[in-house]
Amino acid sequence: MSVNAQEVKELRDRSGCGMMECKQALVEANGNQDKAFEILRKKGVAKAQKKASRDAKEGSIVSYIHPGAKLGVLLELNCETDFVANTDDFKALGNDICMHIAATAPLSISVDEVPNSVVEKEKEIYAEQAQKSGKPENIIEKMVEGRLKKFYQENVLLEQNFVKDPSKTVTDLITEKVSVLGENIVINSFSRFQVGEK
Repeated sequence: MSVNAQEVKELRDRSGCGMMECKQALVEANGNQDKAFEILRKKGVAKAQKKASRDAKEGSIVSYIHPGAKLGVLLELNCETDFVANTDDFKALGNDICMHIAATAPLSISVDEVPNSVVEKEKEIYAEQAQKSGKPENIIEKMVEGRLKKFYQENVLLEQNFVKDPSKTVTDLITEKVSVLGENIVINSFSRFQVGEK
């Protein structure tokens, strides 16, 4: 199947991937833009997983002050080289993540970082709620697991749906940038400040 330059350009604009990658994806998808985009996303995830083991010791501190100056975020976003840290794509990613943190106030970056005391307290609450429903013990366990997963999706940064595009998580957002920029990208830390809150 032959693919024309306009189709390649459209896919490139949409995905941020290289011309040859876009052309190959379009050929593989028989010219279907949506299928080709999905192929690129899957390849991007595979590439990102390969890069995840590489050290990300460069990067930048990104700041965001919400209009009205009552809410702000500081974020340490790391990558492998200062070259990538200075690209517009990397800076835009940092700004997007800062705005997301300002809007959602996550408890931690990853599930591993949620304090054990918080997890145990949530499990206790969910178990108590489930027991009141009179369901059998094995069903109660599944209900607690399901609610805990939902808790993580709502409160853990990498698990949350991205506020500007809820069809993807913050992890998906980072994975897409890893495939475009070709380097491992890691959120190292963040602080969210709100006037009147400690």
